[in-house]
Amino acid sequence: MRLLILGGTEFVGRAVAEAALARDWQVTVFHRGRHEPPAGVAVLHGDRTAPGGLAALTDTTDGSAPEWDVVLDTWSGAPSAVLDAGRLLAGRAGRYAYVSSRSVYAYPSRAGLPEDGPLVEGAAADAGQRDYARDKRGGELAAEAAFGDRALLVRAGLILGPWENVGRLPWWLGRIARGGPVLAPGPRENPLQYIDVRDLAEWTLDAAQRGLGGAYNLVSPSGHVTMGGLLEACVAATGSDAELRWTDPDAILAAGVEPWSDLPVWLPRGESHDMMHGGDVSAALAAGLRCRPARETVFDTWAWLRSIGGTAPQRPDRPALGLAPEVEAALLGL
Repeated sequence: MRLLILGGTEFVGRAVAEAALARDWQVTVFHRGRHEPPAGVAVLHGDRTAPGGLAALTDTTDGSAPEWDVVLDTWSGAPSAVLDAGRLLAGRAGRYAYVSSRSVYAYPSRAGLPEDGPLVEGAAADAGQRDYARDKRGGELAAEAAFGDRALLVRAGLILGPWENVGRLPWWLGRIARGGPVLAPGPRENPLQYIDVRDLAEWTLDAAQRGLGGAYNLVSPSGHVTMGGLLEACVAATGSDAELRWTDPDAILAAGVEPWSDLPVWLPRGESHDMMHGGDVSAALAAGLRCRPARETVFDTWAWLRSIGGTAPQRPDRPALGLAPEVEAALLGL
């Protein structure tokens, strides 16, 4: 299989590149050259947001147009960039896998919402950048406009694992590695729903190779792990003396702590939790989704962090996450 990744040097794109290389696929990455690509890929440089920035996708030394079996796109900005790439590649690629998000569903969405649930309004395939939800939905529309039923829409939920450049699991691992009393947001048995980036990569490659199209929610079944299970795995992975002090959600919220950003991954029970940690993934499971144990995700992420010096990369378009030490200390009465 010949795979073109638009990106391919960070988090999701890198995981897909590594998984495809392990299958002996021919992998080409198209990127701006700001990050080192995985070893073993062919490299094309360009900026899809600049005039003529896609030229490298058509220029060849012998004058023939390059062709690929699958294109993978992780773009999160203006949908028009997906539309431009899709139109350019529609005649020279078999399928277009667009890594979207479950944020495309209208808020609030009920727990157990399947792929045909109500979507955000106002998205357009040719739109400029607006907000994350409408940009991702617009990217879906753009992929479908260019590739029709050859477009695979991967509606990922929370993504964790090695190479994470958003700061969720790395923040928890770093905080717990420092040891001592740790604010653990309750309830301990709060169910979580996420996808290991490597499981996302394997499923997406399988689905594209099988010729699947349309939208799929791609995340683990709700309750694949609990908040307690995740943080206890962090303690075990780091080997620290951290003491998890489970704290009532009402006390946390009353202190002005923001779920999801100040305390990554965590959401108290309610509409937001239902939306992020209660999605229907029966279609993806029926199509072969396999989710590795949370302990493996946590241990492998910690091993990766240690291999790069302990500090995870940070996407420049995302804010740094995590609870201020003085706020944590005040909540714990220290």
